[in-house]
Amino acid sequence: MKSSYRYLITYIFASITVGCSPSRHKAAADSEVYKILKGAEYAVFQKQTDFSINTKYSQLSPSQVSNSYLRENSNVKGNVQMSLDQVLSYATKNSRRYQTEKERLYLTALTLSDSKNTYRIQGRSSFSTDAQRTSGEERIGSVGANNGLSKVLKAGGSISLSLANDLLRYFTGDPRKSAGSVVRVNILKPLLRGRGSDVAAENLTQSYRNVIYSLRNYSHYQNTFSQDIVVNYFQLLQQKREIANELNNFESRKANAEYLRARSVDRASPQEVSDSEQGQLQAKNRYVNAQSRYATALDEFKLKIGMPSGIELKLDPTELTRLEKSGLRSVNLTFPKAYQLALSHRLPFINGIDEFEDSKRQVTVAANQLKTNLNFLGGASLASTGNSLDRLNLKNLSASVGLELDLPVNRRRERNQYRRSLINFERSIRNLSEEYSGLQNLIKLRFRQLEQSRQNYEIQKGSLALARKRVEGNKLLLKAGRVIFRRLSESQDALISAQNAVTTALVDYQEARLRLYVDIGTLETTKPQYWIK
Repeated sequence: MKSSYRYLITYIFASITVGCSPSRHKAAADSEVYKILKGAEYAVFQKQTDFSINTKYSQLSPSQVSNSYLRENSNVKGNVQMSLDQVLSYATKNSRRYQTEKERLYLTALTLSDSKNTYRIQGRSSFSTDAQRTSGEERIGSVGANNGLSKVLKAGGSISLSLANDLLRYFTGDPRKSAGSVVRVNILKPLLRGRGSDVAAENLTQSYRNVIYSLRNYSHYQNTFSQDIVVNYFQLLQQKREIANELNNFESRKANAEYLRARSVDRASPQEVSDSEQGQLQAKNRYVNAQSRYATALDEFKLKIGMPSGIELKLDPTELTRLEKSGLRSVNLTFPKAYQLALSHRLPFINGIDEFEDSKRQVTVAANQLKTNLNFLGGASLASTGNSLDRLNLKNLSASVGLELDLPVNRRRERNQYRRSLINFERSIRNLSEEYSGLQNLIKLRFRQLEQSRQNYEIQKGSLALARKRVEGNKLLLKAGRVIFRRLSESQDALISAQNAVTTALVDYQEARLRLYVDIGTLETTKPQYWIK
């Protein structure tokens, strides 16, 4: 009996210790969730990658993260130059929105863990002890233990096993003691309503499918996020190029004004000098505005990738040069081919098809709930009069079987749910039908945008060549006194616009091309410099 008490005390102490270890529970949850996600990733993409939602704050306790701590971290100073590959790597580690999407995927898998736990063997263990003094001055102590196992069956129903021990001891007077143990087994099996794994395990089935949907959405988000960062990077370089163009224009206007002022003594009219000085001020204003727009856009970009605003980020201008040298990368796809690829590769669309199948299955589940409750019940118990299981006597075995019938007198709630499932199914029919049409329209739009950007680029290149000729010609004519200054000023404005438009059209084409591949679902953002290759 003493050994039983020692075991009891040890077990209780161990249970309390484990229950007070949040870090262990956190690690166990992470281990299970990451295992779930690796299995789902392999099932969907036939690959497995390392996934973690840990950040620099994950190892800190909530009490260590204060408002002042976050404020200090946001005021980090420094200078850094990053290539496009480096920015993408930084963004996936630091972007707040990206982290939120990772956590959304994690939480979906965590919900599956909850659903799976419903069908695991559940253990319970409780202990109680008390002491009392009777009216006859007797002191009595009692110890009780109730342990058990239970399991919900995926096919419906449940089974449970319990063991109860009770010990009563008199410490004064007659030193008596009594103990008893009871083992019970109970079985419940539905015969009509709730029968079958397709009905009873519906929550588990849906939880599994939700993980797949969330994984596909996360993968699609990764591609969309990467494409967005690439386009933003080139748009910033485009704005940086505009600053350089506006600065060159300002310097040119400044030289024009100095030239005309020098000629005002004999040939240049006061009006031309005044016009040149006005043009110089306007060019400076455009230069200042371009700088301001770039600074604002750069701040927004840093916020998007999760970089502290105090860090001075410099972009690599050779990225734009490399893009210009590669020219307009062709898309060797026709609309029919692109549409067929999208049907099998666009992950949100595949989710839509599977969700349509979910709505069909849920009609069957809801219909099952309209059936009569008819359950098979079975039970057995075995009692002892001693303090251990070795005193169990089969003569004390009792067993029972029976049926439990619950007639469907009131099924209004179930009826309404069944009607909802039918409406949801018809809604899913419309949604999927719209998905097919919407996907065709989306692919057509991307092809139109691609062709529009291609033509714009070719047009702007031609316009730039003409603008350069006009400026050079008007400069020579102005020196020869055969053209008024306003013509030169207009041609210089046209040159700046054409220079900016060429870069804009190139970036627009790149954006349209990447969006097409993202929407089809064939963009492989894991490849280095995929935006060119």
